[in-house]
Amino acid sequence: MVQLKEVEDELFTQEQPGPTLDDNDDDYYTDTDSEISDDDEADLSLEETLADRLTALRDVIPPKQRAALTNSLSTAASWMKSGLSWSGSALFVVSTSVLLFGVPFALANLDEMEHMEREREEKMRQGATDVLTPGVGSSLTSQQAKPAV
Repeated sequence: MVQLKEVEDELFTQEQPGPTLDDNDDDYYTDTDSEISDDDEADLSLEETLADRLTALRDVIPPKQRAALTNSLSTAASWMKSGLSWSGSALFVVSTSVLLFGVPFALANLDEMEHMEREREEKMRQGATDVLTPGVGSSLTSQQAKPAV
């Protein structure tokens, strides 16, 4: 069976150099939770930016993997730039084509619809005239249909 034995470090048993505190000596006491120490820590965290932290991570990643990562990111950026450029050109071609062909077609279609609407109104007006004066229209057509004697 294994038995554990505590071994004390001799540095902990020796008296450490520095000022000694007597029971009456309260002048040397420092508060570790004071506002001054908190302010110092806050200033240190505000001085460090995200770029500083990312730069510090550079040492963590090996150079070979860093080069591969840089290469893949630059390739992705190049593909993205090419894709956006191509899509911008395609959007320009499509919008120009719509303006050149679509607008005249829409105007012609609108003109044709107006013409059909005018013909429909004319037929309705003719039908209303026939309903209001039924004998006038039929007597004219019957006179024109009779041969002259």
